[in-house]
Amino acid sequence: MPANRSRAALTVAATFAFVAASSAAFAQKKYDTGASDTEIKIGNIMPYSGPASAYGVIGKMEDAYFKMINDQGGINGRKINYITYDDGYSPPKAVEQARKLVESDEVLFIASALGTPSNSAIMKYMNSKKVPQLFVATGATKFGDYKDFPWTMGWQPAYQSEGRIYAAYLLKEKPDAKIAVMYQNDDFGKDLLKGLKDGLGAKAASMIIAEESYEVSEPTIESHIVKLKSTSADTFVSITTPKFAAQAIKKVAELGWKPVYIQSNVGASVGSVMKPAGYENGQGILSANYAKDGSDPSWDNDEGMKKFYAFLAKYAPGMDKNDGSVVYGYGQAQTIVQVLKQAGDNLTRENIMKQAASLKAFAPDTLLPGVTTTTSATDFYPIEQLQMQRFKGEKWDLFGPIIAGQIGG
Repeated sequence: MPANRSRAALTVAATFAFVAASSAAFAQKKYDTGASDTEIKIGNIMPYSGPASAYGVIGKMEDAYFKMINDQGGINGRKINYITYDDGYSPPKAVEQARKLVESDEVLFIASALGTPSNSAIMKYMNSKKVPQLFVATGATKFGDYKDFPWTMGWQPAYQSEGRIYAAYLLKEKPDAKIAVMYQNDDFGKDLLKGLKDGLGAKAASMIIAEESYEVSEPTIESHIVKLKSTSADTFVSITTPKFAAQAIKKVAELGWKPVYIQSNVGASVGSVMKPAGYENGQGILSANYAKDGSDPSWDNDEGMKKFYAFLAKYAPGMDKNDGSVVYGYGQAQTIVQVLKQAGDNLTRENIMKQAASLKAFAPDTLLPGVTTTTSATDFYPIEQLQMQRFKGEKWDLFGPIIAGQIGG
């Protein structure tokens, strides 16, 4: 009798152990809308048309990168279904597309939506729905506000950090500068201008002698340049997106104006700005960067860029390596994949945000040496370092140290 009882107890114990193990295995897989055993749906919004259409290549690059990941077996066996829509750089259209992605396409999250106006328009909606708005393709400082918008996170350095870095450069190299500023009349332009003024501190009022803003709907900004040139400014800060950055460089050269020229990072691509503006017109222009220049042969033997070039050759042969947005899209896609790898089989929206806020010195192939992505529950600014650069010949030459411009949440 005792032996029978013992066998029975063992059988019961073994059965419970099997059930428990099965339950544990089953419990390890957690899904929200947009994720399953076979698929992860990612939404995206890009200005494939309109005044900021130069950035549309970011969406195309990410699509190509995810195709490569899928060809390699996906992430933990799941294929990425990347759904990207055009908003024409129009905030109302962005809202419409975000609703479509969340409510009709039922994506797990939206990643890399481009532009400060568009992301501003969808931020409250995304947070009310508790759907991650991940790695927004804009440096507006407000997209790192983890307290009020815990479902929204930036990626590139914040515009205010960039503005402060330019201010530090001018205070050191040209403390008596008479600065003329042209800025896009939206959160992007105002944010970077705030950083510049904050960085100049008490000297901002005396150093900045002229400010001109422009609307993205304007066909040309040449008249603004003429007006700024008529001041006694010897320093020009151009806070512009690609189309307008190229116009400004051309016009400044045409007018024979020779200021110390600083161009904001988002309008400093060799392929979409410096080349169309005319290389001869861009000599000596200053900017700051956090990513490698795909057109610079000095990176040819860099291990990360070797992977980037191999990817372009196979999956995006039509893309121009000179275009900063091509490099940008690759780095963002790589960061998204890292978050999904960290998430494992727990593909809930909550865990996606948790993993996005748990990046530890992750270095995409295309970031400058020493620049990494690091986040935490109280730091939603993944990249916070930049290095100054000067345009020479047909490429940007980096100089000086990597500068960190951290911003508190």
